[in-house]
Amino acid sequence: MVSKVYSATILGMEGVIIEIEVDTAPGQPVFNIVGLPDAAVRESKDRVASAIKNAGFKPPHHFGRITVSLAPADLKKEGPTFDLPIAIGILLASRQLEKIPAKSIFLGELALDGRLRPLKGALPISLCTKEKGFKNIFLPRLSSKEANLTKELAVFPVDTLSQLAEHLQTNSMLKPLKKESLFFEKLQKNSYTHDFCFIKGQEHVKRALEIAIAGNHNILLSGPPGSGKTMLAKSIPSIMPPLSVDEAFEVTKVYSISGQTTHKNPFITERPFRCPHHSASAVSLVGGGSVPKPGEISLANRGVLFLDEFPEFSREVIENLRQPLEDGNVSISRIQGSMTFPAQFILVAAMNPCPCGFATDPNHSCVCTPFQISRYKRKLSGPIMDRIDLHIEVPKLKFEKLSSDILSEKSFDVRNRVIEARKLQSERFKNLGSFTNAEMNSHGIRNYCKIGMDEKLLLQKAVKQLDLSPRGYHRLLKVARTIADLAGKPNIDSSHLAEAIQYRFKTEE
Repeated sequence: MVSKVYSATILGMEGVIIEIEVDTAPGQPVFNIVGLPDAAVRESKDRVASAIKNAGFKPPHHFGRITVSLAPADLKKEGPTFDLPIAIGILLASRQLEKIPAKSIFLGELALDGRLRPLKGALPISLCTKEKGFKNIFLPRLSSKEANLTKELAVFPVDTLSQLAEHLQTNSMLKPLKKESLFFEKLQKNSYTHDFCFIKGQEHVKRALEIAIAGNHNILLSGPPGSGKTMLAKSIPSIMPPLSVDEAFEVTKVYSISGQTTHKNPFITERPFRCPHHSASAVSLVGGGSVPKPGEISLANRGVLFLDEFPEFSREVIENLRQPLEDGNVSISRIQGSMTFPAQFILVAAMNPCPCGFATDPNHSCVCTPFQISRYKRKLSGPIMDRIDLHIEVPKLKFEKLSSDILSEKSFDVRNRVIEARKLQSERFKNLGSFTNAEMNSHGIRNYCKIGMDEKLLLQKAVKQLDLSPRGYHRLLKVARTIADLAGKPNIDSSHLAEAIQYRFKTEE
């Protein structure tokens, strides 16, 4: 007898429906799984057999030859989430179960005693399930809250195989989760470990960080050891605007696929702040693998990627950032096809001015040779530096500043200005699929970055003196647009443009 059960898997950022057919035939006991299964799927036959037996049913070897087909056959299947649908298919094919509800999806890894373990990608799978017209999804209880974020889909939390089997026989054991109102604002925290008010001095750096966060611009902090680069970077979450609901779903999908959501926290409500070590590989940073998975730049989507000791990352890793910094996504090609992951992050990089770190420190002598300094800076290529909008020097503070008891401006006040600037941008781009000034294309620059004759003359001098590339020219206008937004001005004037030029100038020294 042949049975058919539907399940799903993750391909890139989206869910894909998988049709599982099970056929039983008389003969020598054999259990085959076909349809490009990986090792975890092939090993499921042992988990499924034990789970079926320990759930009180006859194990598969009682029914002779069993063939499990996973369709589409040309799509590689990976992971243990097909255990539950395979087990249900075997129980149906062997007539130990009579039927299952129509338009239902089954997911879950089985323990040997029949318990269900949580799975990755519950949110994108549930979204796909709804889009494809399915009405019910049965999956492990520890993944059910995440799947329940999808509206108009009945989510049934399952603890064990025997519990599910009894429900399918009597239709009385399991109840779908109630759909709860998403009080999104209450889920967001408003307290942070680091605050701008506790950082003495460095007002010009804080201003640059405010501009970077307000417009989603990339920034590079350069200064001697102990000047406060890392602390300034770690204070960035305290001035970041809250995620919108659409952005939160986008971020949660990435974290779900990476297995970084939990039963207690199924929904990501805070902007990500990722700070990988400089020993990170290109695959861990950008994403990849035989079946591509998101990397750090995708986990930082709609948030910040902080790369401390920037030149200490390998040149290959740094150069791999070129396309994501330009496009806001990363495309990874494999023989099975190409997958695209979101990567709309703010790059915040920190570096010393030389290998010893004291080239710009007036109180210490630099011991580096010109060749060593040149080789150190050559790790950061021109194309990478051109994609960084603001370049700021962070000087070491004098004793008078450090010993002052006067608190600086609170992050709360800076954050409010950033939020107001982001509201202007949200309104500006509401029908264009963008959120911030940094995402503007050439059409948006032409419409929203208009300048007068005086500003054109100033910009002409800047382009000539700084030898700006077309990309640098456009990025300069975007930064000026953000500065104007922070000031609440509808148009870019000379003061906004001059401040933006100052940040470009420091990169070209």
